[in-house]
Amino acid sequence: MSKSIDQIFVNAKQWLLTCLGGSPTWVIQVVSSLVNIFALLAVFLTLFALISVLERKILARIQNRYGPNRVGPFGLFQPIADGIKMLIKEDIVPARADKIVHFLAPILIAAAAILALGVIPYGRKMTPFTIDGGILFFFAVGSTTELAVFMAGWGSNNKFSMLGAMRAIAQMISYELPLILTALPVVMVVSSLTPDRIVAAQAGYTFGLVPRWFVFTPWGAAAFILFFISGLVESNRTPFDVPEGESEIVAGHMTEYSGFKYATFFMAEYIGMFAISGLGVTLFLGGWHAPARALEFVPSYVWFFAKLSTLLFVYIWVRGTLPRTRVDQMMNFAWKFMLPMAFTCILAAAVWHYAGRGLRGWLWSLLVIAIVYTALSTLLDTRRKFAPRVYRFAE
Repeated sequence: MSKSIDQIFVNAKQWLLTCLGGSPTWVIQVVSSLVNIFALLAVFLTLFALISVLERKILARIQNRYGPNRVGPFGLFQPIADGIKMLIKEDIVPARADKIVHFLAPILIAAAAILALGVIPYGRKMTPFTIDGGILFFFAVGSTTELAVFMAGWGSNNKFSMLGAMRAIAQMISYELPLILTALPVVMVVSSLTPDRIVAAQAGYTFGLVPRWFVFTPWGAAAFILFFISGLVESNRTPFDVPEGESEIVAGHMTEYSGFKYATFFMAEYIGMFAISGLGVTLFLGGWHAPARALEFVPSYVWFFAKLSTLLFVYIWVRGTLPRTRVDQMMNFAWKFMLPMAFTCILAAAVWHYAGRGLRGWLWSLLVIAIVYTALSTLLDTRRKFAPRVYRFAE
């Protein structure tokens, strides 16, 4: 019974394809791809609508106020009202803007975010598009976001848009390096770039209790933290939303966008956040595997989306808790701490592997990470650089 529920969506798709039994192979392949695409869009657009209202509710709870509570029961129809508002708002394009580039930028950034969702395993036998180099494809598609942001800034013909775009590109390139490097230890240990094999490598339990997820190794825990922080920056989320700092630079590269184009940027930001979180679940949190043997009766896709929801909640929690960083602090953190620590995770994973992947390897990899972390913390201690602050008041 539990197996049939676990594979209900896979079986439904197979039943649908059997109706095309007499069709050419290419027709069946096209229909199969279209089913996957429409399923992805249905799930993640619904999740986007849900998270947009839940984020406002959670932030309101953190800040001791009411969230949206007027449209529908408990304010749950707020995304519908927001969507209608964005559709009927006037689309204003600056007179001297490059209209083609201005129009294509939001489409490109949304397409890149949606394509990245296609290679993530959402459950047992539930990878929409199985590609041998799935991890490589994910990062290759994600890197086109910088081009879309530059197009938005350049095409707007506005100095604030261009400044915001350059700041966004600088921080995205700076943090894309640690993001990719923290995925390398997992690829090295598994010897594969295929997300399905990475999930399969995390099956089973140590001593029958502790899941064999990579996050439970010293190098995996450190890499996961670095990956999560880099994901925050790549998604332009607080406290790293420097390009969109309303108090400093209006709305960054989106300054000259309105109506549904602005909504497309907004949607792409959230779908990118889903994709980064989904990849984090795949690489470090066991993918769709259950956290305990006794809970394996729960469908695999439920576990994946439970882990994904937990990471999304932490994203929102961080936004409601931490203040925005300065751009110089953020760049220093990327190049002087994140990048060396990402290389250290690669070294620690190699030590863990060659020391036998047991307790001895666990301790040696922990020692490597602790030494480098302590050295970096000592070298980058900034408390000595600042004189005591003196407040002077007019008498």
